Amino acid sequence: MWLAPFLVLATSFVQPSIQQDGNTSTTYPGTTYPGASSPNPAAAADSTFSPPYYPSPWGSGAGDWASAYAKATAFVSQLTLVEKVNLTTGVGWQLERCVGQNGAIPRLGFRSMCMQDSPVGVRGSTHVAFSAILLALLTMRTADFNSVFPASVNLAATFDRGRAYAQGQAMGAEHQMKGSDVQLGPVAGPLGRSPESGRNWEGFSPDPALTGILFAQSIQGIQSSGVIACAKHYIGYEQEHFRQSPEAVGDGFNISDSISANIDDVTLHELYLWPFADAVRAGVGSIMCSYNQVNNSYACQNSHALNYLLKGELGFQGFVMSDWAGQHSGVSSANAGLDMSMPGDTVFDSGRSYWGANLTIAILNGTVPQWRLDDMATRIIAAWYYVGRDKTSIPINFDSWTLDTYGYENLYAHTGYTLINEHVDVRQEHGNLIREIGSASTVLLKNTNNALPLTGKEKFTAVFGDDAGDNPWGPNGCADRGCDNGTLGMGWGSGIANFPYLVTPETAIQNEVVGNNGVFQSITDNFAAMQIQALAGQVSVAIVFVNADSGEGYISVDGNVGDRNNLTLWKNGDVLVTHVSALCNNTIMVIHSTGPVLIGNYSRNPNITAILWAGVPGEQSGNSIADVLYGRVNPSAKLPFTMAETREDYGTDILYVPNEGTGAPQTNFTEGVFIDYRALDRANTTPVYEFGFGLSYTKFSYSNLKVTSMRNTSVYTPTTGFTAAAPTLGSISNYSADYLVPRNMTQVPYYIYPYLNSTDLATAANTTGYGDNSFVNAGSQDGSPQPLIAAGGAPGGNPGLYEVLYQVTATIANTGSLPGAEVPQLYISLGGPYDPKVVLRNFENLAIPPSMTATFSADITRRDISNWDTVSQNWFISNYTKTVYVGSSSRKLPLSKTLL
Repeated sequence: MWLAPFLVLATSFVQPSIQQDGNTSTTYPGTTYPGASSPNPAAAADSTFSPPYYPSPWGSGAGDWASAYAKATAFVSQLTLVEKVNLTTGVGWQLERCVGQNGAIPRLGFRSMCMQDSPVGVRGSTHVAFSAILLALLTMRTADFNSVFPASVNLAATFDRGRAYAQGQAMGAEHQMKGSDVQLGPVAGPLGRSPESGRNWEGFSPDPALTGILFAQSIQGIQSSGVIACAKHYIGYEQEHFRQSPEAVGDGFNISDSISANIDDVTLHELYLWPFADAVRAGVGSIMCSYNQVNNSYACQNSHALNYLLKGELGFQGFVMSDWAGQHSGVSSANAGLDMSMPGDTVFDSGRSYWGANLTIAILNGTVPQWRLDDMATRIIAAWYYVGRDKTSIPINFDSWTLDTYGYENLYAHTGYTLINEHVDVRQEHGNLIREIGSASTVLLKNTNNALPLTGKEKFTAVFGDDAGDNPWGPNGCADRGCDNGTLGMGWGSGIANFPYLVTPETAIQNEVVGNNGVFQSITDNFAAMQIQALAGQVSVAIVFVNADSGEGYISVDGNVGDRNNLTLWKNGDVLVTHVSALCNNTIMVIHSTGPVLIGNYSRNPNITAILWAGVPGEQSGNSIADVLYGRVNPSAKLPFTMAETREDYGTDILYVPNEGTGAPQTNFTEGVFIDYRALDRANTTPVYEFGFGLSYTKFSYSNLKVTSMRNTSVYTPTTGFTAAAPTLGSISNYSADYLVPRNMTQVPYYIYPYLNSTDLATAANTTGYGDNSFVNAGSQDGSPQPLIAAGGAPGGNPGLYEVLYQVTATIANTGSLPGAEVPQLYISLGGPYDPKVVLRNFENLAIPPSMTATFSADITRRDISNWDTVSQNWFISNYTKTVYVGSSSRKLPLSKTLL
């Protein structure tokens, strides 16, 4: 979330430019490189139009939602029109204590729901809209007693379902103890189409199966703590540039509308929709629609994406929430499937809303049917019951805008001075889990002659690099982490949280060495060339820390407007590595980055004896890397993306300059499903380190692949039949005077209310063209029984997609002398001319003692071996030969069998 049409925060404001220190590439003017387009004709089809689909499907309580829906229906049936509208509409920016809140229902004791970032923890006081200077000063204060967890890209590197669930559960618990109702995360959009994309680190991996599995586990972990997870950003949100036109104008680009992600039907289903299907099947309570357009229709009012795909085909039972200022209409967005508007005002702190009173008017004049509003309210309350908020909800005890103990409850309006921060410490013992996941997500890429693990008794250890040390302004010294000072513990933007502390690598390694009476020195100025070279020539081991940062598009860091300008190391990192490794033949390179970086030269440099990728590991960064360096943890992580030789090898890139004049920029996803390792496989390009690759301090062997088929007992049946009619809950008065502002009510300035200011609806609407309803799609009013979608039928899609057709086992042996964990990975070749060479479909993280074996077990479902058919609008299994592979990475697959 977040927006910046109204406050552009930048550590360096830049004119339209792609220049940055160390940039060794020239950006391609399109987004798919020549030769990288998919051979599938579907990917080349015109995807610049999104077909309408109405009416918006009403929730049915399908799957395990029946009890929640029964309770929600009973609750919503008691509500008045304005109370229902209150549930759907945010009260406005900085007008309550959370980053977003809807209206309360005091009559029934239902407090305003708190929506709070982020995917790495409870986002604290880091965003005040008065001035950038005040904002920066406020962020230097002590963190509000929350943890900062590793980013989801690190979770992806663990390839570990259990750890994803555990982190989700811990984050959910912290949100619950702060009084948050909805955690705005986890993230599967961006998926990672382009490696430079600014927010890839908030998500998991460009592989849809890896993302989908860990996305679902994270959601179930969060919701097990009694907090609603909000899966985001739906859908096609694959770059920061041009995501919002006002933001782009602030960056010097004059465009009228947000960028459009033009995605064909096959690619949408087989790639970008895949993890959201897993989220829906996992029972996610909320999904956030994104800023961008999808096939030239805004994601938050795209009836095909919301009504047909999400609520129809996938059977989503929860509520759709807009990203902050991602709503662009009132009636149209309601009828297209949006259920909650955040933060509620059209422009921050304007006091105006597309919904609020305007939604009340829309119900009264019939442009939005009552059953649609009832469905919106029911979905919100059903999610609340589904996760047990009726049992776990506590009062909000923190404030998003300041860490002061007392202050204004309605900050922007300067009203309601009271206790706003109780400074509740919610961290429990989560630091231990964070440290564990940090080390479990560290990928060992190179280890020449067993350079690692270190003993701690090396004669002279030196640490080099700004990335090893402290931010001189403190760990929270940069607004929303919008800088690259010191070690990289998280990216920047709304997906952050305040550090309670940040253990730096320099500190952790110094403690290790000094504890063994060793010699330790460090230089954390990357530009101190003379001193670096002098020290590097003396040491027995040099540990060099480098990074590459990115984040959300409302902040620019060193000319990187959210998205990275290149894939090189930051802050003179390449020169640093070159200088140190030229003088020390035992140089260990540690990379903290939000995604892939170009390290081909270092992989071939004999003086660089080890390379580790540590991602963005959170508050325990130094301890986590020290655990791996000194052998307390045997690395088992695998790359969740490809490390390619050049940026062009990925086949896709960011659109850095508008390509439609002042109109909406267009990105045509003509590469289809061929992103990351799939693109390199298709081009027969050798990566530096492939997707799924990662070394250990021990060795493993693979044998004894067995495949058991159950396919003959299973038949896929398209869903048929009709829904029930849309339920109407309670009756409403059509007398407009009943909805005027109550006479005894004191209104908070700028606050969004559901009340009318006139009995004349045209006057109350205060808009030109009132009464012209030609834009209202006739089908949007139809509450009669609707045909079920063939590929649907249950949360996540047709239940037959998840039937197990094959069971696979293999024997994994630890042939080394140390205990360790291995991640066997199951890939499938679908066999068709338009299919990737292989696609990941399953994996398991196995701890195996030395000289022992473990059995890898994995299921293959119908969905795993299916393709999407655009004509029948359903999944099918092609007649091409299917092959299953098992191995340690996408390119090391020693075991294979044909699926019969």
